[in-house]
Amino acid sequence: MGWIAGIVVYFLVWWTLLFAVLPLGVVPNPEAEEAGGWRGAPRQVRVLRVILINTVLSILVWLFIEWLVRADWLSFREGWLAMPTN
Repeated sequence: MGWIAGIVVYFLVWWTLLFAVLPLGVVPNPEAEEAGGWRGAPRQVRVLRVILINTVLSILVWLFIEWLVRADWLSFREGWLAMPTN
């Protein structure tokens, strides 16, 4: 995988994992309705922690994808996944 494709894949992985990591550790505020807020609003917003966790997980997933792309056993050019040459 080239460096431009690597950056694009990393961005897509980061953005997709963000929606999986975003609700982790969110505790709803039960007093929010009484104060005029929404009951599902988090008690404390920890955006920096979510971004840090998401970045670390994205690097790990990206490294796994990079390993899969470079692996010889998962090749469409040769091996059991290759197109037959008749």
